[in-house]
Amino acid sequence: MTLKELKESLESIDDNAYVGKVAYRAFPVGKAPKLPYICYLATSTNNFFADNKTYEVIQEINIELYTAKKSEVTEQMLESKLDELGLGWNKYEQWISSENFYEIIYTINL
Repeated sequence: MTLKELKESLESIDDNAYVGKVAYRAFPVGKAPKLPYICYLATSTNNFFADNKTYEVIQEINIELYTAKKSEVTEQMLESKLDELGLGWNKYEQWISSENFYEIIYTINL
């Protein structure tokens, strides 16, 4: 799966609250849509090596869901999409007090 295909899949989540509100890394300054929305970014690689070569490139991707309030329903919709795509994920969340919203981060490998 490519980053473009991942973005298209995230945009297709059946939740009118944020369909189409997906950006790589961040929205332009002053152009962020109303919450909730998703940003995703490639953070590192965890490649597989064989015969002194990079045999397979494995990108670690963070998918960041930003919400004004805790929404298990919205999180479940995103998690179901990742499961549907066959992407294993780990999750953690934090409250960003300076922005007054939650950031739920899903880490996947492509």
